[in-house]
Amino acid sequence: MSAWLYGIASVIIVSLISLVGIIIFPVKEENLRKILLYFVSFAAGALLGDAFIHLMPEIVGQLGFTLSLSFYLLSGIVISFIVEKFIHWRHCHIPTSDSHPHPFAYMNLFADAVHNFIDGIIIAASYLVSIPVGIATTLAVFFHEIPQEIGDYGILLHGGFTRGKALFFNFLSAATAIIGAIIALILSAYVENLTLMLIPFAAGSFIYIASSDLIPELHKETAASKSVLQLIMFLIGILIMFSLTFIE
Repeated sequence: MSAWLYGIASVIIVSLISLVGIIIFPVKEENLRKILLYFVSFAAGALLGDAFIHLMPEIVGQLGFTLSLSFYLLSGIVISFIVEKFIHWRHCHIPTSDSHPHPFAYMNLFADAVHNFIDGIIIAASYLVSIPVGIATTLAVFFHEIPQEIGDYGILLHGGFTRGKALFFNFLSAATAIIGAIIALILSAYVENLTLMLIPFAAGSFIYIASSDLIPELHKETAASKSVLQLIMFLIGILIMFSLTFIE
C-alpha cells in the first residue's frame, strides 16, 4: 500500500513539471539557456548517482552481479537507444530558436509520452524495492525532467501550438507516467521478482540518458569558468544521491 501511495504521488508531482512553461515564459531565452546548462549538469550527476549509488547496489545485494543482471542493465541501454534512434526522440534541453530548430512537434509529443510512461514504471518499481530508493529515483527523474520539459514546451511553441495548447498537451504527455506507474504496481502482484528486472533496467536507462545525451550537451560549453561550475553542479547531483543513503 505504501508503494502505491508514494509511487502515484511521486509520478503526479513529476508530471506537474510539464507546466513549467507558466513559470519560465517571462524569462529571456538567453538567460534561460544559461540556467538550463546547470540544471542539465545537476540532472546528469543525479541520474548517474541514483544508478550507481542506489539502484545497482540494491539489486547486486539481492542477486549478486550475475549474467541476468547484466542483461537487464544492458536492456535499459538498448531500449533507450531504440527509442532515440527509431522514434527520432531527442532529450534536447535547449529551447527552440531559429538557430536551434525542433521539427515534428507531434512526434516529439508521442516520444515524450513513451519516455514518461517508462519513467512512471521506473519510479513505481523503485518504491517496490524500498521507500528511500523510490525517493532517490523520483528526485533523479524530477531534476532531469525540469530541463527536458522546458525544451519540450519550446518545441511545441515552435511547432505552432498556442501557449495554452502547448501547456495542455505537454501535461497530457507527462501524465502517461501515471499510467506506467499503475501498470508496474499491478503487475508486481502477478509477476514474481518484477523489481529484479525493472531496477537494473532503470539503471541502464539512467546511465544511457546521462552519458549519451546530457554530458555531450555540456561539452558544447568550453568556457573554463562555466565548465567548472558545470562540474560543481554535476558533483552536487551525485552528492545529493549519496546523502540519501543515510535515510535508508
